[in-house]
Amino acid sequence: MTTQVDFWFDPTCPWAWMTSRWILEVEKVRDAKVTFHTMSLYILNEGRDLDPGYRERIDATLVASRAAAAVQKLHGHDVLRDFYTALGIRLHPGGEPVAVETVAAALADCGLEAGIAERVTTDEFDTDLRAYQKVAQDLVGTDVGTPVIRVNGMALFGPVISPAPKGEAAGELFDGFVKVTAYPGFFELKRSRDVGPIFE
Repeated sequence: MTTQVDFWFDPTCPWAWMTSRWILEVEKVRDAKVTFHTMSLYILNEGRDLDPGYRERIDATLVASRAAAAVQKLHGHDVLRDFYTALGIRLHPGGEPVAVETVAAALADCGLEAGIAERVTTDEFDTDLRAYQKVAQDLVGTDVGTPVIRVNGMALFGPVISPAPKGEAAGELFDGFVKVTAYPGFFELKRSRDVGPIFE
């Protein structure tokens, strides 16, 4: 039976990007189907007392998460998946800035209407973005970030990984993730990161 996987991401987070590349690899080696959903670090961090430099970076994420919310609303989850890949390639391994111009280029990569890029400079899609964020927060709470993964009705933040495993290694990590996610009393595993995101 196909395992349904739901994946919430903020497109600006390099760690969510790493995890997304792993979960797409999982589809190649396990009977799994991934549905992508938008979430927002900007909304998650509203009202929090953050370091000014980090606050500036978080504020800059809004245009990208609005764009993802717009694509999800206007075109659905399958197109969102492709848009996230196009935008993520530009932002993460490509090193392009989180900016309207980068969003516009990613929209063009996917053959989507260029006008979305200007629409996400307004609050047009904020209600939708907040609704998508609420689903993720209701699953895992507000003291975790992105990504959030739901498998068989149970959800966790993470995993935070680098680099993204390939082939059977990706499948084995997924098998373990499914097992810990299935236990309702499981909350956290963690160790200090000793590498940054390693992009392919």
